[in-house]
Amino acid sequence: MPKSTSMQMTRREVMNTAVATIAMAGLPDWYSSAALAAEQERDSQEPKRFGTNDQINVAVIGPGGKKGGFRQGLGDAHSAARKPGVKVIAACDVDRTHAEDAARSFGPDCKTYYDFREVLARPDIDAVVIGVPDHWHAIVSVAAMKAGKDVYCEKPMTLRIDEGKKVVKTAREKQRIFQTGSQQRSDSRFRLACELVRNGRIGKLKRAIAHLPTGPAGGPFKALPVPSDFDFEFWLGPAPVADYFPDRTHGSFRYWLDYSGGMLTDWGAHHNDIAQWGIGADASGPISVEAVGRAGMVGKNCYNTFPEFDITYQYENGTTLLTTNKGENGVDFEGETGSIFVSRGEIRASDPQLLVDPLPATATRLYVSNDHMQNWIDGIRTRTQTICNPEVGHRSVTTCHLANISLRLGGKFLEWDPKKERFKNSHEANEMMKYHYRGGWKL
Repeated sequence: MPKSTSMQMTRREVMNTAVATIAMAGLPDWYSSAALAAEQERDSQEPKRFGTNDQINVAVIGPGGKKGGFRQGLGDAHSAARKPGVKVIAACDVDRTHAEDAARSFGPDCKTYYDFREVLARPDIDAVVIGVPDHWHAIVSVAAMKAGKDVYCEKPMTLRIDEGKKVVKTAREKQRIFQTGSQQRSDSRFRLACELVRNGRIGKLKRAIAHLPTGPAGGPFKALPVPSDFDFEFWLGPAPVADYFPDRTHGSFRYWLDYSGGMLTDWGAHHNDIAQWGIGADASGPISVEAVGRAGMVGKNCYNTFPEFDITYQYENGTTLLTTNKGENGVDFEGETGSIFVSRGEIRASDPQLLVDPLPATATRLYVSNDHMQNWIDGIRTRTQTICNPEVGHRSVTTCHLANISLRLGGKFLEWDPKKERFKNSHEANEMMKYHYRGGWKL
């Protein structure tokens, strides 16, 4: 069998797997059928030759590893490698053990790197998967797009609001295909919930509630010698000089404001994203934010993000979004005549019939993706926008940054202009949209 035909069959198998996943999700038959039709229509428009010249060469930057248990980048890269016509040929990490382990997992043709700039200099690399800590996301993404690479960047897309503006601008100028790793957009449960809400199935939407986990508190941690296989200075990069200890790096980086935003950006980038999809605010955002929360432990070398929080956002259409660490993990949509709850495990409604009755042919339908990584690969091949393009990723994580800014200002009520992307009532808050890079790093 010719190689191209074999790859065609594999692509078809990918589609069938996605459809089977939809069916197993326990969704109504009418919705599964609609998703299948959308996938088939898209598949009929894709190029059918996946020969040697069509191979997409991918590099993973920041795969992570066993130390710290943080391996999202590695998982994303293996997901890409399983797609037809895709090969991972480079693995890069400032932790040498992680880089070398990742490269071995992709076979002898995968080369090891410790500096992402060397990866981006390779002309044979078409696209990169970025799994570095959040304070590196914007720098690596922008550099990759300027080098002509398409990008899959883990969420949250950025650490600061102004960084998101730069990522969006660069993607447009360089015409790069960008996917943010907010994979719930490619989960049929979440899409169904948002389509029902957008089409008035629960009446006028009054409130959405994003239920996130409670963050940890930890510290003070004792400074330790840096391991010989870990370039901690490079890991810090643009961030302030700091003591080394394992709880600052790898999976724990997300509990430090210099590198991440706690659960508000970790899970908030997922659930606020879905809330905005249902609200219809993908290209805009709230007009105000007010936060109540509890900071982590006070003192040097302690986690300093906010483990507990209640964030209230107001939208121009009158909808309220509450983001809280209380309640069942997932997103609630509350309307005038009913409610819908959706999570990674289920979708349920105040009246089960709300899910059973099909939407009319004239209903507003949302972008269909049933495989987040395949959606990115398809975008690379066809040069079409992904479901979680940089504008979507930026607007979603902006809500999380607004919350952290309000919390850091003592719960200050902040008015936000989603068109100008500026605070109306706080110069101090506007200054907090920026990241002040150290060590000569810049966007």
